[in-house]
Amino acid sequence: MPEVPEVEALREFLDAHLVGKEIVRVLPLTVNVLKTYDPPLSALEGSTVTSVGRFGKYLDIVAADAGLHLAVHLARAGWLRWKDTFPPTPPRPGKGPLALRVVLAEGDGFDLTEAGTTKRLAVHLVRDPQDVPGIARLGPDPLDPAFDRDALARLLAGERRQIKGALRDQRLIAGIGNAYSDEILHAAKMSPFKPVKNFTEDEITLLHDAMRSTLTEAIERSRGVAAGRLKAEKKSGLRVHGRKGEPCPVCGDTIREVSFSDSALQYCPTCQTGGKPLADRRLSRLLK
Repeated sequence: MPEVPEVEALREFLDAHLVGKEIVRVLPLTVNVLKTYDPPLSALEGSTVTSVGRFGKYLDIVAADAGLHLAVHLARAGWLRWKDTFPPTPPRPGKGPLALRVVLAEGDGFDLTEAGTTKRLAVHLVRDPQDVPGIARLGPDPLDPAFDRDALARLLAGERRQIKGALRDQRLIAGIGNAYSDEILHAAKMSPFKPVKNFTEDEITLLHDAMRSTLTEAIERSRGVAAGRLKAEKKSGLRVHGRKGEPCPVCGDTIREVSFSDSALQYCPTCQTGGKPLADRRLSRLLK
């Protein structure tokens, strides 16, 4: 799933390619992609893109002259593919991975695609981004300058969950998912099972520093990379996530995995758990 670094890189890419251009056609191509009906997508046609923003994992394509926001959440298997030209014949709805197409007056534009059979990619056309329920529920953005160490401490106060689950909660902190929570915890040398209530003041500082450095470095790696190559760039820059069985780039120990029903986490025992492998999440008593 695209997370803060990839969505921010897409935002920068679209800001350079969309702003100032007129939208001439918006074609929904799957039944479930559009989550709103008023205003209709046709209201975007003839408007000009004035900016591209981001709310957590959501892209916000703004047409201020029409007072509209096209909010896009790529979900787990969605992606944005830029097109310099389009075939003269519109695609047939329901065929292949295409979910939505946006065509500009200059003939270029983008497709939203979604692989697999589980369709969760979501598009909202709204007058205010806060009208999108997922955006309205978001916690603070970890890259916001106001999100300092003390802001993180206030968020974690009273938390009783393990840190892995807390980091992935979009209502707590916006934009961090499975991959970068693994990377942040590896950088902070913390077990994903560590209870937040056990954090010391120094550990909160360490976690904040790891969060900022991990996300900032990932954005720098992605900056300027074409939209079609961002997924590969993300994978190449990850140290532990998705690397079960490989050597840790810091200490050389073998990266381990804990599997869940619909996801998995990866970690380094030497760097994060005192050399001890974690058991199944429901049975583990290793909470250090």
